[in-house]
Amino acid sequence: MHDVLIAGAGPAGSVAATILARAGARVLLVDRARFPRDKLCGDSINPGTLACLRRLGLSAWVDAHGTPIDGMLVTGPGGVGVRGRYPDLVQGRTARRRDLDGHLLTEAARAGASIDEGVVVRGAVVIGDEGGVARVGGLRVSSRGRREETVRARVTIAADGRRSAVTFGLGLARHPPRPRRWALGACFEGVTGTSTFGEMHIRPGEYIGVAPLGDGLTNGCLVTSGRRLARAGDPAVALRSAIDRDPELGERFAGARLVTRPVVLGPLAVELVGTPGPGLLLAGDAAGFIDPMTGDGLRFAVRGAELAAEAALAWLESGRVHPSLTHRRHEVFARKWRFNRALRRLVDTPAAVGAAAWGASIAPAALRVVIRYAGDCGGG
Repeated sequence: MHDVLIAGAGPAGSVAATILARAGARVLLVDRARFPRDKLCGDSINPGTLACLRRLGLSAWVDAHGTPIDGMLVTGPGGVGVRGRYPDLVQGRTARRRDLDGHLLTEAARAGASIDEGVVVRGAVVIGDEGGVARVGGLRVSSRGRREETVRARVTIAADGRRSAVTFGLGLARHPPRPRRWALGACFEGVTGTSTFGEMHIRPGEYIGVAPLGDGLTNGCLVTSGRRLARAGDPAVALRSAIDRDPELGERFAGARLVTRPVVLGPLAVELVGTPGPGLLLAGDAAGFIDPMTGDGLRFAVRGAELAAEAALAWLESGRVHPSLTHRRHEVFARKWRFNRALRRLVDTPAAVGAAAWGASIAPAALRVVIRYAGDCGGG
């Protein structure tokens, strides 16, 4: 039997596996993909995420190969734009997720975790019931050429993303009725006007992120409503039309060409509606997902993985989690969750977007404070 079984080898799963394996736990990490694999993401590693990775000794590849980012350019309707530099010479990075995830998975293997790719998680293995809450003792999995089988573990960590087979299968998560947003993104070649700043272009009902990746590549990511996406039909058409009609971006992307197929993900928001029972811990998007407007989804993944690993080690030692992971996550993330929800509500309301743009035009310093807070410049 494994000490810890982790579903999902994205940043949350790989970081948790690394921490646990370094501590001497017997860890098995499974994922349905075979790496390297492409993943929809804004490709931004903000200063808070970078600080987490450095503290955990996992930043060497990012420091060496990531593109430095000095701050953010935020624009709103009517030509309002504010460029906010991160304080005290702090920087973030950008890097393609296929490369970042491959690096973190390599670190997990180097630490001693066992990795099994091409394994589909079908759901949790329920071994009992405590007060109406399922006790989990592993996962039901299948892989090509093999029947479904049971893998047992003392502790299971669900880090299998925003469509987690574990949390949805146990009735712990759902997609809320609002907001119903979809994200689509791709890499472009030949975009002009990029700099050492990431970009967020906020428009009524949607926003467009732009991130320079180096080697002439630029990430373009649109977050919009399902209705707008459905009207466009083809994801490439939806992405190009949103960029082409944008007064800040149309000219800059006029000569650009897509070098990757646009990837679509949605609906984005995931909320927990139940509490994990004994034997189960959550990390990454499986623990809940908020629209990644601030670009700090990776910090939630990395820091959340650290919290889950700490809880798993406490469980292995004593048979219980103290303090509870749910409580610790709330302590660490609650303020930023509220901040992100406020920004998300703003984009949903055209009048609020206009008011915010007007406020930024007369008090740009206030928006620069917001940019610094969004980037988690206080560290990991």
